[in-house]
Amino acid sequence: MEDKINYIDALNLIKDAHYILIVTHFNPDADTISCGLALSNYFNENKIKHKVFNKSKILPLQFNFLHRFNKIVNKLPKYYDLVIYVDCGAKSRIGIDIDENIKSINIDHHQSNNSFATINIVDSNKASSSELIYEFFEVNNLNISEQTALCIYTGIYDDSLKFSTSRCDKTTFDIANKLVHLGVNPNLVDDSLNRRDSLAKYRLLPKILDTLELHNKGKVATIYINSSWLKQTGASYNECEDAIDMILNIAIVDIAIYFRVLDNKTRISLRSKNNVDVSIIATHFNGGGHKMSAGCTYLDDNILEAKKNVLNFISNTYKF
Repeated sequence: MEDKINYIDALNLIKDAHYILIVTHFNPDADTISCGLALSNYFNENKIKHKVFNKSKILPLQFNFLHRFNKIVNKLPKYYDLVIYVDCGAKSRIGIDIDENIKSINIDHHQSNNSFATINIVDSNKASSSELIYEFFEVNNLNISEQTALCIYTGIYDDSLKFSTSRCDKTTFDIANKLVHLGVNPNLVDDSLNRRDSLAKYRLLPKILDTLELHNKGKVATIYINSSWLKQTGASYNECEDAIDMILNIAIVDIAIYFRVLDNKTRISLRSKNNVDVSIIATHFNGGGHKMSAGCTYLDDNILEAKKNVLNFISNTYKF
């Protein structure tokens, strides 16, 4: 378990704060949203003033079954004296600048996290940041309501790829079991995350998969999305995040790469299997993440150029 003193010190900062800002990373996934809302539910239940922030104007609606999802804001409050970063591998992941003089708590499980906050609760061995949120509650003997439990379980379930990643261990399943005993319905989580696709997604997905190319003797697979396809289909970027997992499922592929343009920059998602470390690629391009799941941003909206440079780096770095 992460140093218990950090959990206790974090709670003391929370108790001393007048107004808390919980920040989640841009292009949000279930883990960052779940962590933010787990804390938000507890704060709301205990009348602790706070806001949950995400830079995105449109959030993935698949997470709207989580309590207080509709309370997430994309504008900063005028005043806050404590910032809690959840599932943010770097301060830059929130997409805005925060005054460095404001006290902060960093709760994260990314290998690339450089412990940038006043108090850092960081453990890259965890399958999700939501596990660390659970430990924060457990160490401090805080009540976990059914709604908070649902948030934590959702983050663990999604970021562990349905409990299938190598970072899942006995502790992960013990936590999940305890959350179920607190009232979480696993079927509700599974259905909410995996069985509410829009028709627009299935108009967009074939276009993305049609860009599939294999490189390095088939060990590397790439796909990309053209932003014009979003208007054509009515889909959003977030709806087809699982496309990268689809191409990683190809038997011969060890590295899957997904390119898309966001805010005039090329966002690059990396996934791997067979113990291939893609965090090396992400770090080279000023990104980060985990050994088998990482990401980075190319400071240009030219997908083909980004793709060429990433593939060149892979050819010069890996032996296939």
